[in-house]
Amino acid sequence: MSIVYSGLNHPLRVPLAAEVHSRPSLHLLAPESLTHLAVYLQPDANANGGNAIVQHEILLALCAHFGVAGPGSEAKYFFHDFGRFRIKWECHTEFATYTFAESHEHNLDLGLAFERVPLSHVPQEWLHRLQGKIMVAAHVVLDKASMKPDRQALEIHPVFDGNLLVGSNAQEGGEIWTDFLIQSDGFSRFVVRDVDMHEQQAGRLIQRLLEIETYRMMALLGLPHALRSAPILNAIEGELARLTAAMVDTDQTGGDAPADAVDDEQELLRNITGLAARIEKISLDNSYRFSASQAYFRLVQARIDELRESRIEGVPTVAEFMDRRLAPAMNTCESIARRQEALAERIAHTNDLLRTRVGIVQEQQNRQILQSMNTRAAQQLRLQQAVEGLSVVAISYYLASLFNYAGKALKATGWPVNPDVATGILLPAIAVAVWLGLRRIHKKAGVA
Repeated sequence: MSIVYSGLNHPLRVPLAAEVHSRPSLHLLAPESLTHLAVYLQPDANANGGNAIVQHEILLALCAHFGVAGPGSEAKYFFHDFGRFRIKWECHTEFATYTFAESHEHNLDLGLAFERVPLSHVPQEWLHRLQGKIMVAAHVVLDKASMKPDRQALEIHPVFDGNLLVGSNAQEGGEIWTDFLIQSDGFSRFVVRDVDMHEQQAGRLIQRLLEIETYRMMALLGLPHALRSAPILNAIEGELARLTAAMVDTDQTGGDAPADAVDDEQELLRNITGLAARIEKISLDNSYRFSASQAYFRLVQARIDELRESRIEGVPTVAEFMDRRLAPAMNTCESIARRQEALAERIAHTNDLLRTRVGIVQEQQNRQILQSMNTRAAQQLRLQQAVEGLSVVAISYYLASLFNYAGKALKATGWPVNPDVATGILLPAIAVAVWLGLRRIHKKAGVA
């Protein structure tokens, strides 16, 4: 039974199934010459579009020169045979690679082989367009092994200007030689010997080798960030140590002047907050680059494992070279990343401690303010009680005056009343009544 209806497929089935076949290696048969370029765009170069858009534009310009239709905007891989040379293009997250391959009828002298490279067929105008963008440029010569390894080393050595060579037997049928240095022509050089490789094994071997070179360079992009960050982190650590010592001094001398202590600690808090902002900025600037470097480094290690190297006597292998040269640089990046995290945690802990201390001192000040308010309230209560006594006297005086006027009015109408005597007799009762009335009013108002 076959699936004859495309609607039965999940929308992602076909592209996901094709993903593992999206970047096949070139089919190479010795003798061949190759040129490999890795084009990396600076972050500010992507202002008008992502990496993929700009990389497609560069590829389409090359295709247009030869009158060839380029790939669609969604393509991540492109291969075409231009007759005199072949090209394989791959677009990655941060860079794109161009691998140009040209076949030869017979083995060439190595010096001549590195002169007759397929890049000579590429227009100079297009190469000038890559100004400031090339991260990796390498020439590879693939030929048939025709002599013993020790004699081959003597033949290969002059091609690399007498530098220390790195070489090994790879994938049980190939032999690789390089020095991982940029030669006077601006290209690094690799020699791959076909000792007894099967079909397509040479293409896979060279692809692994070029990926090691490309990922190595991309991994090293994190090293300048690490070197720039080291003195900044030193300065931040020194400032943090100074502020921590100031916290200790404030703790020892600030007990007699809480207000001054709070001002000093608030100033310390502002400084520590500034340090936290600085370390956060550094972390944001470096986090992606360091993470990418570690990812590229893991890819380098994986590709080296896939080489399945065996030693050529007296020559270091690619794995040994990378362990000695690349691993320390990656360890530096990892060390700076850990140092950033540790310093950020220390600043955060110091910030929390200082905020706690400021909060405790502020609570003490608030307690003192509440105690002062309680004292003032007690004073006001005593004053109020004193005023109440005066109020009883004043109200009693006015009421007694009113009764006195009333008595005089009765006496004037003929009543046998002595106003002064009656007022004197009623005065104590008036005072008691006024006092009781004020107490009742206070009770209703909730005042003790």
